Amino acid sequence: MATTTVTHPGTIAYQGRRSWIYEWLTTTDHKKIGKMYIFTSFLFFIAGGIMALLIRTELAFPGVQFVDAETYNQLFTIHGTTMIFLFVMPMFVGLANFIVPLQIGAADMAFPRINALSFWMIPLGGLLLYSGYAVGGAANAGWTGYAPLSAQGGAGLDLWLMALVLLGMSSVLGAINFMTTIFKMRAPGMTLLRMPLFVWNTLVTSVLLLFAVPVLTAGLMMLFIDRNYGGGFFDPALGGNPVLWQHVFWFFGHPEVYILILPAFGIVTEILPVFSRKPLFGYKAFVFATSAIGALGFSVWAHHMFTTGAVYLPFFSFFTFLISVPTGIKFFNWLATMWGGQLRFSTPLLYALGFIALFLIGGLDGAFLAVVPFDFHVQDTYWVVSHLHYVLVAGAVFGIFAGLFYWFPKMTGRMLNERLGKWQFVLLFVGTNLTFFPQHLLGLDGMIRRIVDYAPNPGWPELNLLSSIGAFVIALSILPFIWNVFITLRGPRNAPDDPWEANTLEWATTSPPPSYNFDSLPPIRSERPLFDLRHGLTPHAAAALPAGPTETHDETRADAPEGSK
Repeated sequence: MATTTVTHPGTIAYQGRRSWIYEWLTTTDHKKIGKMYIFTSFLFFIAGGIMALLIRTELAFPGVQFVDAETYNQLFTIHGTTMIFLFVMPMFVGLANFIVPLQIGAADMAFPRINALSFWMIPLGGLLLYSGYAVGGAANAGWTGYAPLSAQGGAGLDLWLMALVLLGMSSVLGAINFMTTIFKMRAPGMTLLRMPLFVWNTLVTSVLLLFAVPVLTAGLMMLFIDRNYGGGFFDPALGGNPVLWQHVFWFFGHPEVYILILPAFGIVTEILPVFSRKPLFGYKAFVFATSAIGALGFSVWAHHMFTTGAVYLPFFSFFTFLISVPTGIKFFNWLATMWGGQLRFSTPLLYALGFIALFLIGGLDGAFLAVVPFDFHVQDTYWVVSHLHYVLVAGAVFGIFAGLFYWFPKMTGRMLNERLGKWQFVLLFVGTNLTFFPQHLLGLDGMIRRIVDYAPNPGWPELNLLSSIGAFVIALSILPFIWNVFITLRGPRNAPDDPWEANTLEWATTSPPPSYNFDSLPPIRSERPLFDLRHGLTPHAAAALPAGPTETHDETRADAPEGSK
C-alpha cells in the first residue's frame, strides 16, 4: 500500500493510505501502466475473437444461417478495428511501456502523466467504438472504411470515426513519449548502437506512428465532414473523389503493417540469442534493416490500389519487392544466430520459431501480391484475407505470446507453467494453419471476401468448414494461457531476477522491479551488459577497457556520438 504525507497550514503532517484501486487508477509508474495496457488489450482480444468465431460460424456452410448481412457487416468491421487498434497496437505499447525504460536504464518514461493519459484514451476509444451497438448499429463499412460506402450508414459510423481519432491521438502521444525517453534518458554508456533491438524496433515504430497516424486522422475528419456537413471530399456528386480516401487510408495503412510487426521483430530478436546461448548475428545489420523497413514503408501504400487504375504500377511493384530485402536480412540473421547454438526449447523460443515459420509464409504470399497480373487475379479474394492473417496472427500474436512468456517473470516475479505454455503453442500453431491456409486455395479459386454467403462451388464448403474448425482451435488455445496466468498469479513468487541468463539491463534488477527500477547499473560496454557482467567484466575490468561515450540525464545535452563497442 502506498503512503502519502498530507500537510495543511497550522497542522501537523500525517500519514494517509491510498487504496489499491486509487493507486492503479492514478498511477504514472510506467510498469503499472504497461500492465494495464496488457490487461486491457487482452480483454479486447477476447472480444474480437468472439466476433471472429461468429463470422467463421456463419461461413462454415453456404447460405445464411446465424446472422443476417447487416449484422455480418458490423461484425467484420468491429472485429478488424478491435484487433488492430484495440489489441495489437496497445499490447505492444504495453510491453514497450514496461520494458523499454528498463532496457535503457531509465527510472520511468520521459512524460509519466502523458503516458497515463495515452493509456486512458484506449478504453475510452473502445467504449466509443462499441457504443454504436446502442444507437442503432455499429459501423458496417469494413475496417478500411472505404468511401462512398462509409459516407452512408448511421451514427455507429460517426462513433467509429471519433473512436479512431481518439485512439490515434493516444498513439501519437505515446510515440513522442517513447522517442523522447529513448533519446534523452539512456543510461551512461548506452549509445545508440548499444541499445537492445527491442528498443530500436520501438523507436522506428514510434517514428512510423508519428508520421502515419496524423494522415489517417486528417482522412477521418474529412470523412466526418462529408457525412455531417456536406464537405464533398470523397463524394463525386460534390466534386470529390472516393479514390482519395484509399490514398489517405493506405498511406497510413501500409506503415501500420510495420507498426504492428516491428515490435514483434524486436521481441524475437531479443529471445533468439538468449535461448541459442550465442551472441546475435549481425547486430548492426538488424539496426539498418529495421531503419530501412521504416523508411520504405511509406513508399508502397499504393500496391493496395493496383486495380483502381489510379497509381503507377511499376513504381509500387518495384518498391514492394524492395521492402522484402531488409526483412530477408532479418530472417537470415535470425537463422545464423541459431546456427550452431545450444538451443533451449522453452516456450518463448517455441513462439519465436513459430513466428519465423508462419511470418515467412505471410511474407511470401505478400510478395506474390507485388506481381501486378497476379494481384489483379486475387484482388478482394480470400488470398488477401489469408495473407493479412498470416502476417498479423503469426506475426503479431505469436510475437506477443513470445514476449509475454519471456518477460512474465520480470513483470510478476513468477514463472508461467512450461507444460501449459507448450500445449498452448501447439494448439495455436495448428489452429492458425488450419484456419488460414485453406483461404489461400479459396482465394486462388475466386472466392470473394467480405460476403456473408457464398456459392456451393466444388471444394468451397469443405475448405470453409476446415477454416472454421481452425478458428475454434485458436480459441481453444487461449484457454490454457488464461488458466496458466491464473494459477501462476495465485502461487508464490518463484522467479529469480534473471531466470533465462539474458543479456539486457531489465534482468539486472529484481523481479518484479522496484518503483525506482534500479539500485545500481552494471557498466555498459557493449550491447550485452549482463553477459559481460556474468563472464567476469567487473567494474574494475570494465574500467580498463576503452571507454565509450558517456551520457548524462541532462535533457539539454546533445546526443553522444554512436559507438558499437
